[in-house]
Amino acid sequence: MKHYLSINDIDSLPSWVDEAITLKKNPYQFQYLGEQKTICLLFFNNSLRTRLSTQKAAMYLGMEVMVMNFGSEGWALEYEDGTIMNQGTSEHIKEAAQVVSQFCDVVAIRAFAKLEDKTKDEAEEVLTGFAKHASIPIVNMESSVAHPLQALADAITLSEHKTKSKPKVVLSWAPHPKALPHAVANSFVEMMKKQDAEFVITHPKGYELNPEITKGFQIEYDQETALKNADFVYVKNWSGYMNYGEVLHQDTSWMMTQKKLDAAKFMHCLPVRRNVVVEDAVLDGHQSLVVEQANNRTFSALIVLKKILEVL
Repeated sequence: MKHYLSINDIDSLPSWVDEAITLKKNPYQFQYLGEQKTICLLFFNNSLRTRLSTQKAAMYLGMEVMVMNFGSEGWALEYEDGTIMNQGTSEHIKEAAQVVSQFCDVVAIRAFAKLEDKTKDEAEEVLTGFAKHASIPIVNMESSVAHPLQALADAITLSEHKTKSKPKVVLSWAPHPKALPHAVANSFVEMMKKQDAEFVITHPKGYELNPEITKGFQIEYDQETALKNADFVYVKNWSGYMNYGEVLHQDTSWMMTQKKLDAAKFMHCLPVRRNVVVEDAVLDGHQSLVVEQANNRTFSALIVLKKILEVL
């Protein structure tokens, strides 16, 4: 595997999940793979779980880790070819990616959608720019439209907690005070395409995700109907797609409550706004898997980096 940019870069999700679960028992067993290898973590946006889990995974593999918060510490980058750089940008992606490639063996990048221009966000200019001009493997730590490390961690969590061969999994929209990107929801949907499960997406009308991603899945506009007999409920906010980046309304009735959750397990990628997205009783209850999901972020990164190091 050259890069890990999308959940679709996984050749066999079940085997990756099984291997990741096995690695949890002895995470240092492949420490030799990363000896004298360096990973650079480039953050264009803030992070807690992503930074710590990816750094921990690299340490398990014996790698040296360099971290750079590019938004505050690096030069403003230009991505377009042929541009006259007489405005705000100071360095072109062509040079930046090549320079980074000289200092490390793997680069992992986090760069969110700006939610201003759908075409530009879907072009993934940061991620694709590095993939085009760097000479080393690229790992996506969340981009404009995808969060494949989170989706892999979610797959691990589902596997560890399912009690039936074909569980019912529901992805439910929830209210949020500001516009959020589609990356987590997109990758979760793409991951569910690789699962043997009954999968339902529920949200108010107008909050449809990219139809190319959700094609073939059931979309239910009545949350109560969607949640009936669910085994897992994954809650996440996202802004409009057709009305790109817009908060169409704040329907507080879509907040997840213990009554709605019933007997299902609760999932969320974190961070989460208590008593806006989900009530305290759910997060503090025994059905919440959010802390375990966060822990599995380490092992999703571990299996990805292991696969990359094995072919370096």
